[in-house]
Amino acid sequence: MPLFYLLLVAAIQGITEFLPVSSSGHLILLPNLTGMEDQGQVIDVAAHVGTLFAVILYFWSDVRLGLLGTPNMLRGKLDDPGAKLAALLAVGTIPVILFGLVLKLTGLDDMLRGIVVIGWTMLIFGLVLYWADQKGPTTKVASDWNWKDAIIMGLWQAVALIPGTSRSGITITAARYLGYARKDGAKLAMLMSIPTIIASGTLLGLEVASEANAALARDGAIVAVFSFIAALLALSLMMRLLKSVSFTPYVIYRVVLGLILLWIGYTA
Repeated sequence: MPLFYLLLVAAIQGITEFLPVSSSGHLILLPNLTGMEDQGQVIDVAAHVGTLFAVILYFWSDVRLGLLGTPNMLRGKLDDPGAKLAALLAVGTIPVILFGLVLKLTGLDDMLRGIVVIGWTMLIFGLVLYWADQKGPTTKVASDWNWKDAIIMGLWQAVALIPGTSRSGITITAARYLGYARKDGAKLAMLMSIPTIIASGTLLGLEVASEANAALARDGAIVAVFSFIAALLALSLMMRLLKSVSFTPYVIYRVVLGLILLWIGYTA
């Protein structure tokens, strides 16, 4: 696969994974709009691995806290912050795993990978994000995260399996709806991405393991490294901007892109 195309995939995945604009939607659109060959699931897995390491590094103190608390969580001892965080992340991940299995077993996951579907989800969930961001109160911080909120955010996150929805976007929307401040809601959404990416990456990895060869492994390594760099930069920039900027710029992008895709989809 050409180096330029690999770098393009890595940049798109890295930049859009944690911004509320849908990385999967952009990756699906890339071959459709450029006419180039689909990068395939091996490259998609590699790109997700890169973004996974980026979010782990950026939120390492929280990740470390959850990891240290996991043994207590497994023993049912949730009286320390680390164990509670690990348990809340686990609870928030269950809906997306169950919904993902349903889509996979029914074949709906492939049926939803179309320009029209992505156009509608870009538009609709962009407007929902705007509504939640403008109307949602800012009474909660990340340390207020509780069982009810984890379940609600987990259910919203499951909807992101529909291409174009945006995993980070829909969980941030849920967080703002529940009253979390922008930066705290984004932080929770990013932490929720870790077990979700691990689960989806493991599933895809098992599916494509037999396809691996030296050339594909090299391409995957290139994509993983550059998606890590792009994701880390994008994540750092977004978290800094949220101190003074709302989610409106992302909403405008989603609405414009959604309308363009719908025009293409219905006129092609």
